[in-house]
Formats: sequence, structure tokens, C-alpha cells
Amino acid sequence: MRLQLSSSFPSSSHAAIRRQIWGGALALGFAALLSVAPAPVRAQALPDFTELVERVGPAVVNIRTTERARSARGGANPEIDEDLLEFFRRFGVPIPGQPQNPRRTPPQPDGEPQPQQRGVGSGFIFNADGYVMTNAHVVDGADEVIVTLTDKREFKAKIIGADKRTDVALVKIDASGLPTVKIGDVNRLRVGEWVIAIGSPFGLENTVTAGIVSAKGRETGEYLPFIQTDVAINPGNSGGPLINMRGEVVGINSQIYSRSGGFMGISFAIPIDEASRVSEQLRASGRVIRGRIGVQIDQVTKEVAESIGLGKPMGALVRSVESGGPADKAGVEAGDIITKFEGRGIDRAGDLPRVVGSAKPGAKATLQVFRRGSYRDLGVVVAEFEADQPRRVAERDTKPPAAVGALGLAVADLSDAQKRELKVKAGVRVESVEGAAARAGIREGDVILSIDNTEITGAKQFDAIVAKLDRTRAVTVLVRRGEWVNYLVIRPNR
Repeated sequence: MRLQLSSSFPSSSHAAIRRQIWGGALALGFAALLSVAPAPVRAQALPDFTELVERVGPAVVNIRTTERARSARGGANPEIDEDLLEFFRRFGVPIPGQPQNPRRTPPQPDGEPQPQQRGVGSGFIFNADGYVMTNAHVVDGADEVIVTLTDKREFKAKIIGADKRTDVALVKIDASGLPTVKIGDVNRLRVGEWVIAIGSPFGLENTVTAGIVSAKGRETGEYLPFIQTDVAINPGNSGGPLINMRGEVVGINSQIYSRSGGFMGISFAIPIDEASRVSEQLRASGRVIRGRIGVQIDQVTKEVAESIGLGKPMGALVRSVESGGPADKAGVEAGDIITKFEGRGIDRAGDLPRVVGSAKPGAKATLQVFRRGSYRDLGVVVAEFEADQPRRVAERDTKPPAAVGALGLAVADLSDAQKRELKVKAGVRVESVEGAAARAGIREGDVILSIDNTEITGAKQFDAIVAKLDRTRAVTVLVRRGEWVNYLVIRPNR
């Protein structure tokens, strides 16, 4: 709005009016600034876990296991973990289930089997009829499992089933009307959220520790992606629940990262949704049935993804294919990158075993693979996973006559026998290597299957392709070494 002053006012009045106008404008400006200033962050008090522990704690149990072993002289038990024994010796903590003074224990006849304390762990009741979830390694090899409730009642438990691949076990005690935990939704769990653990570290029952969620979907090389926390977890916490602030179990505390054997600020929990699926199968049949397609896989690096035209690192690189397995029958080849299984995207290599494992054996599924610059769909019949199933793979190649190539490589054609052994249609064998190829990691005896997404059929074709390459840019080759394949990048100008 524009203001005009009448000339009928004396000059002194003009000055006073100007001061009033400017003063009002400044006041309005400051008021506007104050109105848009960000609201101060409200200070939050530290959480109080007392009610949470009172509500959930009664459903958390202590688990100790024994096994029949020959008595040791002097009352010593070689089966107990040495780190655990050392802790008890140093701090004077009595070992649960062990004589307080072994020297005064009446001697047992030599050779007579005696029940021996094996280990201590934790668990939680998720069904009022006595079903307890814990870790498989807590009950592995046990002849007797004793479950102790917070009210000091003890029960001999029956092992319903244990799955070493996910480290989940289900045991049953003969009781009913028991307190139970509430199962939470892992998808709602947020990094930075407060969580607590209740368990029996070093056999100290009903111990509560707290921390935050450090990461989700943490790959550690195991079958499942873990929840990472900084909650203090020590020997004896295994199998106990990880609980959110709503009093819901979101994970099973399973393992830690440690250089000393003790807690170092990084612990891992099995997501409860995965654990629940496993426990349902254990309850129904005592074991977990998984699908498999018979491939060995690896991660796809950013460098390889860009060089072969995949764009971004995704999928699972097939390093080898089991001879006669489902993938082999479906036409999957070493060097393929599996990007989808039944329409579900494979973002990381670790995703493939999980989605295939959840498929029903005998079911037909569609694999999407990326091969030599293009996508294709392959039909595969899922087989049942069996632990320690042997893999029949081709052995290391024998040495044929050499043929000189380029890029620091001398290559030779594969014989028909070698192709049959490797189960490949073509390729060339590296007879000698130097320069850029050696720096890229290629070795003598390797078999080159493709170069820049072009399948190699023989030494002459390989040399012709190499002769036309732009020597200023990187070259991507698919290399087979023994039973494995991998992409390597050769940089001639380095």
C-alpha cells in the first residue's frame, strides 16, 4: 500500500508522521520474523523401562542344558565354554548347576555317565500352552533342557525342532496359562528407536539391558538379515527377546561382533517375523522345508554393473551352477545375473536365498536373468534344500596348446573334453598373462567366457574382437576359475 502525505501539514508534522510510519513498519517486520521462526525442539526425557519390564519380564525364561558325559577328575567339566568358566573364576560367580566346592563332591565311578552342565541361554514364551522360542545354538547337542520361569518354577522341556540355518529353535514345556509376549511388526521398527533385552548373561537371570536400533537389514553372511543394536548382549543372552517401547518382541538376540568374546557395542538380533515363520514350520513338522535352485552366487559390484550395461549394482551374480540341478535344467549359466525371482526384485545377492528358500519345493517359478547385455526369463522347478548337499562342479582345466592374443593375454581354444567338463559351449583358456590383464586379476588357467557382453567362441574370434577394441577404455571380461566365475575389468591405459 502506498501512503501519500498532504501538503497542508507543516514540515514538522511531516517528520513526526514519517517516524510513526517507519516505527510501525519495523514493528510489523519483527512480528513477521517471530511468526516464521522455527519452533524450538522439545527436550525429551530419557525413557523409563520399569513398566515395560514388569509387563514383559514374566514371559522371559532362563534355559540351561545338560548332556550325558563321562565325569572328569576333580569335578572339572571340559564341555563348558572356557571363556564362561574364566569369567566365573575371576569374579567369583557360582556356576549354575555346578557343585560349589568340587573337591568335596563324592567321587563318581570311572566311566559312569553323569549329567553335565552344558550351557546357559534365554528364551521367551509366545504361546500360553508352553511353547518357548530360543536360539538353535542354545539347545544344540543337549540331552536335557531345563526352563526356569521368573517365579522360580522349573520344567524339563522337549525340543520340538531347531533350524541351524536361521538359528531358531522351538521347545515345549508341560504347562498352561503361562504369561506370553506380544509379537511386534518389524516393518515399523525404526533406526534410532529405543529397545531393551531381557535375558541371562553369564547365567545371571532376569538381566535387563537397553540401547537403540543401530541398523536394519544388516547382512552378516548368514541366511537372514539382522537387526543391529547397541544393546549389551553377552553369553547367556542368546535366545532372549529384543523388545520395543510398546512391549512387543521384534527380534531374538542371537550374536555379537567381538574381538575379545565380550560385548563391544554391536549386537545382532533375528527379525521376529522371520523367526515366527520358522517356528510355525517347526511346530507343524519339526523341521523347516526350503526351496533351492542349485547356484553359487556373489555380489554384483558397481564397477561390474556399469561396465556390462546393468546400470546399477543389483541382483545375484551366478558364480557356478550345480550340474543337473534346477537352475542347470532351466538354462541358467555361470555369469548370469539373477535380477528377479517370481517377479520379486533381487536387490542384493543375499535376497536370492531367502526368496528361493520361501518357495515351496516342486513349484514352478520364473527367473529373470541379465546375460550379455539383455534380460531374459527362464522357467525353473524349485527343489528341496538339503543341508550339506554335494555340489557336482567341473574341476580345474588341463592345459592345451597356446595361441597368442592381446591385452597381455595368450589364449587357446578349449578341447571338446574341457567344454564337457566345464559344461560350457565355448570360451578360451588363458595360457599366459601379463600387463593390464595381470593387474586386473586374470591368471594362467582361467577361462574367458565373454568380453564386453560378447560370447567367446574361440581364440581366433577372441583375437579379432580384441584387435578392434578402443585401447583407451576399460574392457569387461567374464572369467571362469575352477568352479567359479567372475567379471574382471581390464584397463589397458593403466
